[in-house]
Amino acid sequence: MFSNASSFVEGVDIAFFIIIGISLVFLVGITAAMIYFVIKYNKKRHPKAEPTKDNFQLEIFWTVIPTLLVLGMFYYGWVGYRPMRIIPNNAIPIKVTAKMWSWSFEYENGKWDSLLIVPVNKPVKLELFSPDVLHSLYIPAFRIKEDVVPGIANVMWFKAQKEGTYNILCAEYCGQRHSYMLSKVKVLSQDDYEKWYNAKDTLAEKMMPGEIIMKKQACIACHSTDGSRLVGPSFKGLYGSKRIVLMNGEKKEIIADDEYIKNSILDPNSQVVDGFPQGIMTNYSGQISEDEIKQFIEYIKTLKDD
Repeated sequence: MFSNASSFVEGVDIAFFIIIGISLVFLVGITAAMIYFVIKYNKKRHPKAEPTKDNFQLEIFWTVIPTLLVLGMFYYGWVGYRPMRIIPNNAIPIKVTAKMWSWSFEYENGKWDSLLIVPVNKPVKLELFSPDVLHSLYIPAFRIKEDVVPGIANVMWFKAQKEGTYNILCAEYCGQRHSYMLSKVKVLSQDDYEKWYNAKDTLAEKMMPGEIIMKKQACIACHSTDGSRLVGPSFKGLYGSKRIVLMNGEKKEIIADDEYIKNSILDPNSQVVDGFPQGIMTNYSGQISEDEIKQFIEYIKTLKDD
């Protein structure tokens, strides 16, 4: 009857089925009663209104029955919710960073990926972090959702019970490209997970350090490397180009040199390229080191116009 994608599915689905079932009974019952009373007590049949008498039994009935139903819904909701707050001590910790507009997942050995990769039948604890705005990590197949709030440490956990690939969504509107903030959970067998976890990242070895930083910091969620326009200017052909920027409400022409790129990372809203929205990019001070900025700039230099 229930999907076995995670250990929470049955409890959550039972609660929803009960709530929806009770709601449907009330919807049909109240609608039927309304139609019955409209027909029985219409003006043609009862041109003169008559006061109704008190009915103590009826008052008890419509007080006690709804109370019991509400308590029943609360009970099944609590039964489904409570296990989500009791995190096993042996849960695998994974740091989740939500940024406009992408997800990144970092593991204990320093490995990171844009996909959430976990072993089957093992508890996983997600440590949620956002450096910019409010997000919400939602995995529909696992029946779990938790807000990712800037400045507040939040956690969630799950145990995937079936191998496969499942969608990750952001369930809190977080700006212009909110609908693009998608990822996947890949649930692997224990052996496949250990092979992936312990394997060297051959793709990262082929990348320049600055390209790895760009992907890890989710820069490509807003800036393309092929010249196409996204929320922010493309990195292609950026270095050494002339740009019209807004500085203190005035338009000025600048050269996109090392200092400009560094300032765009640490104080992004002080020089916004004309024609692009202001106040979108957050300050990356404290999130990226001086050496990483230099490596990032070296990579930008390679993205020349054809």
